[in-house]
Amino acid sequence: MVLLLASLTPLMAACGAEPAGASAPSELSTQSQAVEDADDERRSDPSTDKAVSLALEVEDGEGIPLRVKAGQTFFINQIDLRSSVTATRDEGVDGLRRNGLFAGLGWLGVRQVDEEFELSPGPEGYKRRRFYRNALWMDLPSIFIVEQVDAQGRTLGRPLELNAGANDQRRDDDDFFVRRFRAIQWTYDCRSLESCAGANNFMEEALVELRNARTPCKEKLLKLDSRTKALRLRWSLRPSAPYTIPVEQVARPAYDYGFSIDMVPVTPPRADGTYAPGTSITFRLTLKDGSGRRLHPQGSLPTYNEVVFGNNEPGIQYYRAFFDPSATYYRRKHRERMLMTQIIGPAQRIQPIRSILDLNDFLGPTVQTPATFERDGLFSQVQTIPKGPNLFGGAFDPTHAGWAAPVSDTWTTQLPANAVPGTYLVTVKGRRVYLGEDMPYSRTLEIQVGTRQQTTPVPTTGPCNSCHSKGGELASVLHGNDNRAACNGCHAPLSFELEGPIFVRVHFIHSRSDRFDTNLAQCSSCHLNRSSIQRTSKAACFSCHKTWSPQHQAQFGPLKSMYVGGGSESFQQCTSTCHTNHPQSGL
Repeated sequence: MVLLLASLTPLMAACGAEPAGASAPSELSTQSQAVEDADDERRSDPSTDKAVSLALEVEDGEGIPLRVKAGQTFFINQIDLRSSVTATRDEGVDGLRRNGLFAGLGWLGVRQVDEEFELSPGPEGYKRRRFYRNALWMDLPSIFIVEQVDAQGRTLGRPLELNAGANDQRRDDDDFFVRRFRAIQWTYDCRSLESCAGANNFMEEALVELRNARTPCKEKLLKLDSRTKALRLRWSLRPSAPYTIPVEQVARPAYDYGFSIDMVPVTPPRADGTYAPGTSITFRLTLKDGSGRRLHPQGSLPTYNEVVFGNNEPGIQYYRAFFDPSATYYRRKHRERMLMTQIIGPAQRIQPIRSILDLNDFLGPTVQTPATFERDGLFSQVQTIPKGPNLFGGAFDPTHAGWAAPVSDTWTTQLPANAVPGTYLVTVKGRRVYLGEDMPYSRTLEIQVGTRQQTTPVPTTGPCNSCHSKGGELASVLHGNDNRAACNGCHAPLSFELEGPIFVRVHFIHSRSDRFDTNLAQCSSCHLNRSSIQRTSKAACFSCHKTWSPQHQAQFGPLKSMYVGGGSESFQQCTSTCHTNHPQSGL
């Protein structure tokens, strides 16, 4: 680290502000009065002094242009870098060593660590994803420097220095809670879920993901100069080749920064404040900016086409993994941007859902029911916005007619006639991307069904905030949801994404992250009692473990999924007599 900082010293000096007395070009001189007028207006707007999170993105060396509020103060909350090359033969990620913006980085030590097929085929066949880690550039500590520059490329003000940290250890001076550097090889034309023999359509990509600014980073502020036309992003691992991100400053944006969701039941409860089992309940959501201003008229939301392909001035977001695919832990889950609702309950029965939702469940019904009392012991119902037949059906329809369909701001859930009395949790989660800010938000509302007596979930894990703090709080990361009981309703296994359940994702993410600095075998780090680790299944075990014994393999076959071990059988309980504890569990 000392050598790295020493090597950056000349760079830091070169990144300083222009010397006092430097002559301004005539172009700026002729605009001096306009600049002074704009500065006067911004000084009268106190909202520009409140720091707002800023997301930076670079795609194959080109900075994605930013439109931002003029004169706004920011802290850097997110950095996404991507470099890609195509190939016609299986060479792993060697093409990235030779070509592209990451070619000059240290690739020594890189190796494949995981592999997973996408379970639904594409036009050319099945897709295989291979994940690579351990290259020097992925593991070494590094620094990013952000500078404001004017139209002539001259630096304005002091640069921000952001510590990306190292792969194998969390440190107090890290500026981001999430740090993921890796490479992925995509094979698009595999014959089956077992073989890619004869494939000739490959894509290799290198990814840098930094997000969720930690407390120290939120104090490193960048206030836009009126002359700023771009941000220059330097990376200490390639300091002589900075990225340029064009900036357009908007003097009077239509909305404010920030994001919130209001939700109210349109269907009133009974006189005692409860809903009867069997009732159909309609809810209405309202998406708002940080000042409480509506982002859409009451009664409707924009169509999918308007959000994804249109102007979308308010910054409302819908699911977009059709165009920017995601993979749990490894690739850009924060960019899925699903707007979705769910109900789950009763609270005292909340547990992981292990029944699998099929893709057809999203193509026909407008609501999906991951859990029923008869099958799962609890009730859950979800609805995507736009509704599944339009959202997913629109993707498979060559005319994409569903993407042009009107979108309502209401949805209806049908309580089952045999609903167990208690408290039910209704949640809406979404994301807004507006003038440089990329912000998640979730809202949970409790309703009483069949009883006025409030019931509560019985947690089997926690407390997450022993690690998720100082910028990594659950209210900030992922969906911006710190009510863990409200997660299971949506997070059921899907036939096209079996790793949906929270226990699978938590096991997988923490087992793959070298920055989780606790013994993975010590289940007591998260689990509260031994009974919570005794439901053994492939999904529970192989979301963390990568191998099993030769005896198990001979009896049950090889492992097929890095997430859940196998297929739909992975959620069935293996045994109730073996594996009643885990070595070194602490329970």
